[in-house]
Amino acid sequence: MSDIKKVVLAYSGGLDTSVILKWLQETYDCEVITFTADLGQGEELEPARRKAELLGIKPENTFIEDLREDFVRDYVMPMFRANALYEGVYLLGTSIARPLIAKRQIEIAEQTGADAVAHGATGKGNDQVRFELSYYALDPDIRVIAPWREWDLTSRSKLIHFAEQHQIPIAKDKRGEAPFSVDANLLHISAEGKILEDPWEAPDEHVFSRSVAPEEAPDRPTFVEIDFERGDPVAVDGARLSPAALLTRLNELGGANGIGRVDMVEGRFVGMKSRGIYETPGGTIWQAAHRAIESITLDRGALHLKDELMPRYAELIYNGFWFSPEREMLQAAIDHSQAKVNGRVRLKLYKGGIQVVGRQSPDSLYSLEHVTFEDDAVYDQRDAEGFIKLNALRLRLLYRQRQG
Repeated sequence: MSDIKKVVLAYSGGLDTSVILKWLQETYDCEVITFTADLGQGEELEPARRKAELLGIKPENTFIEDLREDFVRDYVMPMFRANALYEGVYLLGTSIARPLIAKRQIEIAEQTGADAVAHGATGKGNDQVRFELSYYALDPDIRVIAPWREWDLTSRSKLIHFAEQHQIPIAKDKRGEAPFSVDANLLHISAEGKILEDPWEAPDEHVFSRSVAPEEAPDRPTFVEIDFERGDPVAVDGARLSPAALLTRLNELGGANGIGRVDMVEGRFVGMKSRGIYETPGGTIWQAAHRAIESITLDRGALHLKDELMPRYAELIYNGFWFSPEREMLQAAIDHSQAKVNGRVRLKLYKGGIQVVGRQSPDSLYSLEHVTFEDDAVYDQRDAEGFIKLNALRLRLLYRQRQG
């Protein structure tokens, strides 16, 4: 790795990646290109540009890009067509952002002639796997630098000492032990580590930033209608919105009603368990609405098969295999199932809860004629006797065999 001349760093402008930037310059004596993605994390990105330039990065080597629409359209939407949940709970907000960041790093590396890429993920977590599997899937020969697996800056105090030695600006709230680690994008915000590492201790209210406490939410319910086309939401309360704008609107509605909080202990891909606090207000509403519209537009067999495939699909994304052939195969099947998933869903939001109160579709499979308790001319109830006897045949034979 000693012959590396130019590296593209996934750069947030925070303490860790600023230290990494300087460490790369010193350790590899190489040119560093910074890439900062706006995925809707809700922070100003210009300070990251100024900080990179302060650390000696040329303006032409500082890339800051607004990828919010790309993120929701090309990554979040395909994932939500699958109703993906990891371990039955997690809506994969961090996991789904990593392949997009990695993809742009590889593209910038090709554009600038860089021979390596670098990230700030630790050697204990999932993100190192997600970044690097994506790098290698898109450029098998790229060289990867993972500072947390190489350097001896193994604590917050050592990072701060390194920053002070090199005159790297440190936010005042970083001078002590940070209460928890935060990752954010338009889909979610997560908090983990430090005071949250004890799974018995409930998180303090200050941990949450995107939603009010359910008990503090309005005393009157909020009603919202979401329109779907081919499995994707396209409008909220009749107003057509771009993918990013639509998710932003759902976040506002969910946050105001205390929706989308999750406290979970998950099994990391690297083997250990970790406790995380997640807020996904808009995504939680989105998934509830999507399942509701599927309930009247998808055939039972297709719907049940999707539910069987979903845990595998979610695990692939969690583990970093977005660019794998198996994920693409599953995506093709999922997308095919969504051709007639069109219509409108009405939801009631109230103090952290979501209730589906209406659904309609021009492609509905729901037949009032067949399901009504009143007289009908389309269903002969006597047909059920033969259906039941055929399904009971093997059970009756089994019973007789067991009785000798």
